[in-house]
Amino acid sequence: MDGLHDLIEMLLGVSLRSQHLNVAQICFRAAVIYLVMIAFVRFGKKRFLGHATAFDAIMVIIIGSTAARAITGNAPFFETLAAVFVLIGMHWVISLISRESPAISSLVKGHSTELVRDGHVNAQALKAAHMTRDDLDEDLRQEGVDQVADVKEAQLERSGQLSAIRK
Repeated sequence: MDGLHDLIEMLLGVSLRSQHLNVAQICFRAAVIYLVMIAFVRFGKKRFLGHATAFDAIMVIIIGSTAARAITGNAPFFETLAAVFVLIGMHWVISLISRESPAISSLVKGHSTELVRDGHVNAQALKAAHMTRDDLDEDLRQEGVDQVADVKEAQLERSGQLSAIRK
């Protein structure tokens, strides 16, 4: 057991302060964190990094920030990995609860906003979304729509992406 402990200490420098870590230890920490993060994200949900809502994006930022501290030695290595695992677990549980409760889902993940209905722009919704008409036109072009008049419905989705249905 001491041999394993010594090997982990030599490779990761888990008992060292950040300023005493050498380049090899930081590189090895980065490789371990990378592999562990892949496993942790696989534990999470498939949409975790896909078309993320603000709920997902915040989680990615927090996890990245926390995991980086383990790489640089600014936080204890294994304890930081445990914290990341707990954060992903919490994300998973909140997602599960949100799936079963529309009210919680709306609170945590937000809701879509109808910007266009039958070729008419909802100016109030556009303003509330902090979008200009140019922003809307650009997003519609990316959806393959030339003119607002051709749109049956356009929604600003919870992910921040625009979805459009042609007439």
